[in-house]
Amino acid sequence: MTEDLKDLVARARQIEMTPAQLREQRRSFVYGNTHIENERITRELVAEVDQKLEDEKKAG
Repeated sequence: MTEDLKDLVARARQIEMTPAQLREQRRSFVYGNTHIENERITRELVAEVDQKLEDEKKAG
């Protein structure tokens, strides 16, 4: 690994994402992986299901 790459990795490890950024990252990951297998999966569907899961988690 080059020194430049080591520096970038070290700096990236220090970044703290907000809950909204984490949620968007999770949704993007899910969409990217599920859409490959099923073209009917949309970003909107992923967001809807994610929101339902968050609501259920909050309701306990």
